[in-house]
Amino acid sequence: MNKQQEEVRKKSPIQIKNRKASFEYFFIEEFTAGIVLTGTEIKSIRLGKASLVDTYCTIINGELWVKGMSVSPYFYGSYNNHEMKRDRKLLLTRREINRLASATKQTGYTIVPLLVFIDEKGRAKMDIALCKGKKEFDKRQTLKEKEDRREMDRAMKVYK
Repeated sequence: MNKQQEEVRKKSPIQIKNRKASFEYFFIEEFTAGIVLTGTEIKSIRLGKASLVDTYCTIINGELWVKGMSVSPYFYGSYNNHEMKRDRKLLLTRREINRLASATKQTGYTIVPLLVFIDEKGRAKMDIALCKGKKEFDKRQTLKEKEDRREMDRAMKVYK
């Protein structure tokens, strides 16, 4: 990920994050993918009405799909409204999809959505990562490090 892409993410008014992902997985490699959406879905995402809780990605017939992503129905949408939870296609290059497919054939590896954001052209994009699941002791270590950082921040505030 280059500096320009990072700036786009920071400037984006909409950032829907999968907060549980960093606790549950080690990130091996990250990608940015486009999302194929209908008219009312993009309007809901621009309002921030989406959730990445319990989502995962899978490769079906050489195409990457996100499953379990929840996008609330658009308030002003009438009979044209979309389904809340449906499979949505992700757009990556053939080379990236092949790399992900070969990596997920190994045990313990999966593809997890990390972030949904709107780019400078108004399109919805999703950051995904090739991940390896953490063991229980890894999760405890993560919690311990987080608590240590909190304590250090508190101590720094006291001394200032």
